[in-house]
Amino acid sequence: MSSEQTPTPETAVPQTADAAGERPRRLVYAAALAALEGIALVVAGGYVLVLGLTGAGDDRQQAVTGGITLLVLALLPLLAARGLWLRRRWSRGPAVITQILALPVAYNLLQAESIAIGAGIALAVVSVAALVLLVNPATTRALGITGPGRAE
Repeated sequence: MSSEQTPTPETAVPQTADAAGERPRRLVYAAALAALEGIALVVAGGYVLVLGLTGAGDDRQQAVTGGITLLVLALLPLLAARGLWLRRRWSRGPAVITQILALPVAYNLLQAESIAIGAGIALAVVSVAALVLLVNPATTRALGITGPGRAE
């Protein structure tokens, strides 16, 4: 190898997580939790939609509308999860909004007197964990988000 092909310390690429293209674990976990919520909404929406279309529910129109609504709502966490995975700056906003909207749903599930209490606990834990991961400094750095008045 000639001296032109051998990188010097000044031209060598630093081996940081960002330069190597590696995602911080916290970002991967946040993307996974958002994807999990999106998949759960798709499953629930599909289930309610099938019940409505087969006439198994009490009110067919309400079941179909509810199923379609859940399927459309699943787009937000799924798109946010994909954006987080690809390290897109815009994706943190929809991911945070999804988690904030999930907390009242978890609270309502906790008020039920059925098996929904377990679902409420699980949703609350996932939402709080995802929020903690999304506001973590390693996550914001990986997404290229700076604080107000901090230009890089």
